[in-house]
Amino acid sequence: MTAASDAALTRTAPRPRGGAVQSVKDSLVVAKRNLIRMSRIPEMIVFGLIQPVMFVVLFSYVFGGSMTVGGSNDPAVYREFLMAGIFAQTVTFATAGAGAGIADDMHKGLIDRFRSLPMARGAVLTGRTLADLVQTALTLLVLAAVALLVGWRTHTSAIEVIGAFALFLLLGYAFTWIGALIGLSVRTPEAATSGGLIWLFPVTFVSIAFVDPAQMTPWLRHVAEWNPFSATVQAGRTLFGNPGVVDSPAWPMQHPVIASILWSLLIVVVFRTLAVRKYRSATS
Repeated sequence: MTAASDAALTRTAPRPRGGAVQSVKDSLVVAKRNLIRMSRIPEMIVFGLIQPVMFVVLFSYVFGGSMTVGGSNDPAVYREFLMAGIFAQTVTFATAGAGAGIADDMHKGLIDRFRSLPMARGAVLTGRTLADLVQTALTLLVLAAVALLVGWRTHTSAIEVIGAFALFLLLGYAFTWIGALIGLSVRTPEAATSGGLIWLFPVTFVSIAFVDPAQMTPWLRHVAEWNPFSATVQAGRTLFGNPGVVDSPAWPMQHPVIASILWSLLIVVVFRTLAVRKYRSATS
Protein backbone atom coordinates (compact mmCIF):
# COMPACT_ATOMS: atom_id res chain seq x y z
CA MET A 1 0.00 0.00 0.00
CA THR A 2 2.81 2.38 0.85
CA ALA A 3 4.63 1.57 -2.36
CA ALA A 4 1.46 2.24 -4.37
CA SER A 5 0.97 5.59 -2.62
CA ASP A 6 4.55 6.59 -3.30
CA ALA A 7 4.13 5.67 -6.95
CA ALA A 8 0.97 7.75 -7.17
CA LEU A 9 2.70 10.74 -5.64
CA THR A 10 5.56 10.36 -8.09
CA ARG A 11 3.13 10.37 -11.01
CA THR A 12 1.20 13.43 -9.80
CA ALA A 13 4.13 15.53 -8.52
CA PRO A 14 4.98 18.38 -10.89
CA ARG A 15 8.18 17.93 -12.82
CA PRO A 16 10.60 20.77 -13.41
CA ARG A 17 10.25 22.25 -16.87
CA GLY A 18 13.39 21.97 -18.94
CA GLY A 19 15.06 24.17 -21.50
CA ALA A 20 17.22 27.25 -21.19
CA VAL A 21 14.42 29.62 -22.23
CA GLN A 22 12.05 28.27 -19.59
CA SER A 23 14.79 28.42 -16.97
CA VAL A 24 15.36 32.10 -17.77
CA LYS A 25 11.61 32.82 -17.52
CA ASP A 26 11.36 31.06 -14.17
CA SER A 27 14.41 32.93 -12.88
CA LEU A 28 12.89 36.28 -13.88
CA VAL A 29 9.63 35.41 -12.12
CA VAL A 30 11.50 34.63 -8.90
CA ALA A 31 13.60 37.79 -9.31
CA LYS A 32 10.45 39.88 -9.69
CA ARG A 33 9.03 38.32 -6.53
CA ASN A 34 12.13 39.23 -4.55
CA LEU A 35 12.25 42.78 -5.92
CA ILE A 36 8.61 43.34 -4.92
CA ARG A 37 9.42 42.00 -1.45
CA MET A 38 12.40 44.37 -1.17
CA SER A 39 10.27 47.35 -2.21
CA ARG A 40 7.83 46.56 0.59
CA ILE A 41 10.64 46.58 3.16
CA PRO A 42 12.36 49.92 2.41
CA GLU A 43 14.54 49.74 5.51
CA MET A 44 16.48 46.94 3.80
CA ILE A 45 17.50 49.34 1.05
CA VAL A 46 18.09 52.29 3.38
CA PHE A 47 20.37 50.37 5.73
CA GLY A 48 22.17 48.90 2.74
CA LEU A 49 22.95 52.44 1.56
CA ILE A 50 24.07 53.84 4.91
CA GLN A 51 27.00 51.49 5.48
CA PRO A 52 28.97 52.23 2.27
CA VAL A 53 28.32 55.97 2.66
CA MET A 54 29.81 55.79 6.16
CA PHE A 55 32.88 54.00 4.77
CA VAL A 56 33.38 56.74 2.19
CA VAL A 57 33.20 59.52 4.78
CA LEU A 58 35.33 57.74 7.39
CA PHE A 59 38.12 56.66 5.06
CA SER A 60 38.15 59.97 3.16
CA TYR A 61 38.27 62.33 6.12
CA VAL A 62 39.51 60.25 9.07
CA PHE A 63 42.20 58.13 7.41
CA GLY A 64 42.84 60.08 4.22
CA GLY A 65 45.39 62.46 5.71
CA SER A 66 47.56 59.65 7.09
CA MET A 67 47.65 57.41 3.99
CA THR A 68 50.42 57.46 1.41
CA VAL A 69 49.75 56.50 -2.20
CA GLY A 70 52.63 56.44 -4.66
CA GLY A 71 54.73 58.56 -2.34
CA SER A 72 52.02 61.21 -1.96
CA ASN A 73 50.02 61.83 1.22
CA ASP A 74 47.61 64.27 -0.45
CA PRO A 75 44.06 63.45 0.78
CA ALA A 76 42.67 64.21 -2.69
CA VAL A 77 44.93 61.56 -4.24
CA TYR A 78 43.91 59.04 -1.60
CA ARG A 79 40.21 59.71 -2.22
CA GLU A 80 40.62 58.80 -5.88
CA PHE A 81 42.69 55.76 -4.88
CA LEU A 82 40.07 54.75 -2.33
CA MET A 83 36.83 54.83 -4.26
CA ALA A 84 37.37 51.75 -6.45
CA GLY A 85 38.03 49.80 -3.25
CA ILE A 86 34.84 51.12 -1.64
CA PHE A 87 32.79 50.24 -4.72
CA ALA A 88 34.19 46.70 -4.74
CA GLN A 89 33.70 46.30 -0.99
CA THR A 90 30.08 47.42 -1.28
CA VAL A 91 29.16 44.84 -3.93
CA THR A 92 30.90 42.01 -2.07
CA PHE A 93 29.30 42.82 1.29
CA ALA A 94 25.92 42.22 -0.37
CA THR A 95 26.90 38.55 -0.11
CA ALA A 96 25.87 38.43 3.55
CA GLY A 97 22.39 39.72 2.75
CA ALA A 98 21.95 37.20 -0.05
CA GLY A 99 22.91 34.32 2.20
CA ALA A 100 20.61 35.50 4.99
CA GLY A 101 17.70 35.88 2.57
CA ILE A 102 18.06 32.37 1.21
CA ALA A 103 18.47 30.93 4.72
CA ASP A 104 15.29 32.76 5.76
CA ASP A 105 13.37 31.32 2.81
CA MET A 106 14.60 27.85 3.74
CA HIS A 107 13.68 28.35 7.39
CA LYS A 108 10.14 29.52 6.55
CA GLY A 109 9.52 26.68 4.10
CA LEU A 110 9.24 28.96 1.07
CA ILE A 111 11.79 26.89 -0.82
CA ASP A 112 9.55 23.83 -0.37
CA ARG A 113 6.66 25.77 -1.90
CA PHE A 114 8.78 26.64 -4.93
CA ARG A 115 9.81 23.01 -5.16
CA SER A 116 6.15 21.98 -5.46
CA LEU A 117 5.85 24.01 -8.66
CA PRO A 118 6.88 22.80 -12.14
CA MET A 119 9.83 25.17 -12.45
CA ALA A 120 13.55 24.86 -13.13
CA ARG A 121 15.45 23.90 -10.00
CA GLY A 122 18.20 26.48 -10.44
CA ALA A 123 15.68 29.28 -11.09
CA VAL A 124 15.04 29.85 -7.39
CA LEU A 125 18.66 30.68 -6.68
CA THR A 126 19.27 32.50 -9.97
CA GLY A 127 16.22 34.70 -9.44
CA ARG A 128 17.36 35.56 -5.93
CA THR A 129 20.86 36.50 -7.08
CA LEU A 130 19.49 38.63 -9.92
CA ALA A 131 17.27 40.55 -7.50
CA ASP A 132 20.25 41.16 -5.24
CA LEU A 133 22.19 42.39 -8.27
CA VAL A 134 19.52 45.03 -8.96
CA GLN A 135 19.67 46.22 -5.36
CA THR A 136 23.47 46.35 -5.55
CA ALA A 137 23.31 48.45 -8.72
CA LEU A 138 21.04 50.94 -6.94
CA THR A 139 23.48 51.11 -4.03
CA LEU A 140 26.40 51.76 -6.39
CA LEU A 141 24.49 54.58 -8.06
CA VAL A 142 23.89 56.37 -4.75
CA LEU A 143 27.44 55.67 -3.61
CA ALA A 144 28.90 57.17 -6.79
CA ALA A 145 26.92 60.37 -6.17
CA VAL A 146 28.29 60.57 -2.60
CA ALA A 147 31.82 59.96 -3.91
CA LEU A 148 31.50 62.88 -6.30
CA LEU A 149 30.43 65.09 -3.40
CA VAL A 150 33.57 64.25 -1.40
CA GLY A 151 35.87 64.99 -4.33
CA TRP A 152 36.22 61.77 -6.31
CA ARG A 153 36.64 62.24 -10.06
CA THR A 154 37.14 60.04 -13.12
CA HIS A 155 39.57 60.92 -15.92
CA THR A 156 38.52 58.60 -18.73
CA SER A 157 35.64 58.18 -21.19
CA ALA A 158 32.06 57.41 -20.21
CA ILE A 159 32.35 53.95 -21.80
CA GLU A 160 35.34 53.08 -19.60
CA VAL A 161 33.56 54.32 -16.49
CA ILE A 162 30.50 52.22 -17.33
CA GLY A 163 32.82 49.27 -17.95
CA ALA A 164 34.33 49.69 -14.49
CA PHE A 165 30.92 49.61 -12.82
CA ALA A 166 30.01 46.56 -14.91
CA LEU A 167 33.07 44.77 -13.52
CA PHE A 168 32.04 45.70 -9.96
CA LEU A 169 28.55 44.30 -10.56
CA LEU A 170 29.99 41.13 -12.08
CA LEU A 171 32.16 40.65 -8.99
CA GLY A 172 29.16 41.27 -6.74
CA TYR A 173 27.08 38.77 -8.69
CA ALA A 174 29.86 36.19 -8.41
CA PHE A 175 30.20 36.66 -4.65
CA THR A 176 26.42 36.44 -4.26
CA TRP A 177 26.65 32.80 -5.31
CA ILE A 178 29.06 32.23 -2.44
CA GLY A 179 26.41 33.76 -0.18
CA ALA A 180 23.78 31.48 -1.70
CA LEU A 181 25.87 28.42 -0.87
CA ILE A 182 26.36 29.65 2.70
CA GLY A 183 22.64 30.35 3.08
CA LEU A 184 21.82 26.80 1.99
CA SER A 185 24.42 25.31 4.32
CA VAL A 186 23.24 26.83 7.62
CA ARG A 187 20.02 26.54 9.58
CA THR A 188 19.22 30.15 10.51
CA PRO A 189 19.45 33.59 8.84
CA GLU A 190 21.61 34.81 11.74
CA ALA A 191 24.16 32.10 11.08
CA ALA A 192 24.13 32.97 7.37
CA THR A 193 24.84 36.63 8.14
CA SER A 194 27.75 35.76 10.43
CA GLY A 195 29.11 33.18 8.03
CA GLY A 196 28.83 35.61 5.15
CA LEU A 197 30.86 38.32 6.90
CA ILE A 198 33.63 36.32 8.57
CA TRP A 199 35.49 35.50 5.37
CA LEU A 200 34.70 38.83 3.68
CA PHE A 201 36.84 40.90 6.04
CA PRO A 202 40.17 39.21 5.21
CA VAL A 203 39.28 39.11 1.50
CA THR A 204 38.56 42.85 1.36
CA PHE A 205 41.22 44.12 3.74
CA VAL A 206 44.10 41.84 2.65
CA SER A 207 43.94 43.50 -0.74
CA ILE A 208 44.93 46.66 -2.56
CA ALA A 209 41.59 48.31 -1.80
CA PHE A 210 42.58 50.69 1.00
CA VAL A 211 46.39 50.79 1.16
CA ASP A 212 49.24 50.72 -1.33
CA PRO A 213 50.57 47.12 -1.28
CA ALA A 214 54.11 48.50 -1.43
CA GLN A 215 53.71 49.18 2.30
CA MET A 216 52.98 45.50 3.07
CA THR A 217 55.45 42.75 3.92
CA PRO A 218 56.49 40.79 0.76
CA TRP A 219 54.44 37.65 1.42
CA LEU A 220 51.32 39.63 2.30
CA ARG A 221 51.78 41.79 -0.77
CA HIS A 222 51.76 38.69 -3.00
CA VAL A 223 48.54 37.49 -1.38
CA ALA A 224 46.93 40.91 -1.86
CA GLU A 225 47.98 41.20 -5.50
CA TRP A 226 46.60 37.77 -6.43
CA ASN A 227 43.37 38.29 -4.51
CA PRO A 228 40.37 38.19 -6.94
CA PHE A 229 38.97 41.21 -5.10
CA SER A 230 42.19 43.16 -5.82
CA ALA A 231 41.99 42.43 -9.54
CA THR A 232 38.59 44.12 -9.78
CA VAL A 233 39.76 47.06 -7.67
CA GLN A 234 42.79 47.58 -9.91
CA ALA A 235 40.61 47.23 -13.01
CA GLY A 236 38.26 49.89 -11.65
CA ARG A 237 41.13 52.29 -11.00
CA THR A 238 42.51 51.68 -14.46
CA LEU A 239 39.16 52.34 -16.16
CA PHE A 240 38.46 55.36 -13.95
CA GLY A 241 41.94 56.80 -14.54
CA ASN A 242 42.53 56.91 -10.77
CA PRO A 243 45.83 56.20 -8.97
CA GLY A 244 46.56 52.50 -8.61
CA VAL A 245 49.29 49.88 -8.27
CA VAL A 246 51.88 50.60 -10.97
CA ASP A 247 55.08 48.78 -9.98
CA SER A 248 53.83 45.25 -9.37
CA PRO A 249 55.05 42.37 -11.59
CA ALA A 250 51.99 40.26 -10.63
CA TRP A 251 49.95 39.29 -13.70
CA PRO A 252 46.56 40.40 -12.25
CA MET A 253 47.99 43.86 -11.58
CA GLN A 254 49.40 44.13 -15.10
CA HIS A 255 46.20 42.86 -16.79
CA PRO A 256 43.51 43.77 -14.25
CA VAL A 257 40.48 43.91 -16.56
CA ILE A 258 41.08 40.45 -18.00
CA ALA A 259 41.99 39.07 -14.56
CA SER A 260 38.83 40.55 -13.04
CA ILE A 261 36.58 38.99 -15.67
CA LEU A 262 38.28 35.59 -15.41
CA TRP A 263 38.18 35.51 -11.60
CA SER A 264 34.50 36.53 -11.48
CA LEU A 265 33.42 34.01 -14.13
CA LEU A 266 35.36 31.25 -12.39
CA ILE A 267 33.66 32.04 -9.07
CA VAL A 268 30.22 32.04 -10.74
CA VAL A 269 30.80 28.68 -12.43
CA VAL A 270 32.20 26.97 -9.32
CA PHE A 271 29.84 28.33 -6.68
CA ARG A 272 26.69 28.28 -8.81
CA THR A 273 27.33 24.59 -9.46
CA LEU A 274 27.88 23.92 -5.75
CA ALA A 275 24.88 26.02 -4.69
CA VAL A 276 22.45 24.36 -7.13
CA ARG A 277 23.71 20.92 -6.07
CA LYS A 278 23.27 21.87 -2.42
CA TYR A 279 19.77 23.20 -3.15
CA ARG A 280 18.74 19.94 -4.78
CA SER A 281 20.08 17.82 -1.93
CA ALA A 282 18.58 20.13 0.73
CA THR A 283 15.12 19.93 -0.78
CA SER A 284 15.13 16.30 -1.84
